[in-house]
Amino acid sequence: MRYARDMSLMRLPVLVVCLAVLASGCKDPSASAQTPSGPAAGTAADPVVAEAGGRRILLSEVDARWQEFDAAERARVTQMMYQSRRNMIDLLVGDALIAEAAKAANLSVDDYSARELGKAAQPVTDADIRQFYEENKDRAQGRSMDELRPAIEAFLQSQRTQQARAKLVDALRSTSAAGVKVMLEPPRVSVDVSAGDPAEGAADAPITIVEFSDYQCPFCARVTPTMDRVMKTYGGKVRRVFKDFPLPSHAQAPKAAEAARCAGDQGKYWEMHARLFANQSALQVDQIKKTASTLGIDQSAFDQCLDGGKYTSKVAADLDQGEGLGVNSTPSLFINGRPLVGAQPFEVFKQVIDEELARVSGK
Repeated sequence: MRYARDMSLMRLPVLVVCLAVLASGCKDPSASAQTPSGPAAGTAADPVVAEAGGRRILLSEVDARWQEFDAAERARVTQMMYQSRRNMIDLLVGDALIAEAAKAANLSVDDYSARELGKAAQPVTDADIRQFYEENKDRAQGRSMDELRPAIEAFLQSQRTQQARAKLVDALRSTSAAGVKVMLEPPRVSVDVSAGDPAEGAADAPITIVEFSDYQCPFCARVTPTMDRVMKTYGGKVRRVFKDFPLPSHAQAPKAAEAARCAGDQGKYWEMHARLFANQSALQVDQIKKTASTLGIDQSAFDQCLDGGKYTSKVAADLDQGEGLGVNSTPSLFINGRPLVGAQPFEVFKQVIDEELARVSGK
């Protein structure tokens, strides 16, 4: 039993990382979560799930009532189900690719795996164990490093073996004779985009990323350079649309959102957008006006736009739209309708975008 308790302790850092990812955004606790799209009524994906009083009850009706009753829980369960299935698909894909490679090498799967993973997985050193112990000492419940050494070593070695397997599978994906195709459809949300929404990239790009964001949210500032990298990496394949979602706790965010749009009247939207996120400590109206003065725009026209509240209603409309979609934290992004919440790293964006490009191309 002691070993089991120690292994639970060792898994805590992983759980902490997962929780950090889920919380990597500015929250509005009064709002609901994302609303996933459901199957069309009358199709095979929308079966009759009950009968009562001579009436047939469809799965879509159940989901619609669930959405009304607890939208946040429905979104959480829907996304969790998709992610769990996707994780298992990835494991099965890995098994198939390794079996294919082992056959080509005239080796058993076990022998091939031992050979390849043995080359890639680095052994755990005493320094690794010591570092891990020091970083997680507050979870050790008074136990010494020597007491926890076997569990720490086993955890770190297992982690490295898994990482090595993931790298091996990634390499095999590109060399597989049969190729890899994942057909599991992720949850999607229909997000309307209007002609007045700030956007960059080709209007007919195969990928549209709609971002609900808040100029006072630090997580939104963190995702901004990632979005810039996405646009540079994918060129004309991605269209980026920005929606304002100033949270109630961020008093300066609404005027900052209006300021970006006022700068947009003079062709400087994205320049102001970048300046506001780069200096979130200067979002008072007088400070915003000083920022605008550095962009080479007509200061009088800008001040009149901002002070007159020209875009107050447009910012409010974005906020209403986001709330209607169930947005409850920023940044909340939708990649071709697929929800992505928080300041996720570029690699997460890349995975989703690459999957969407493959889907729209039919590959």
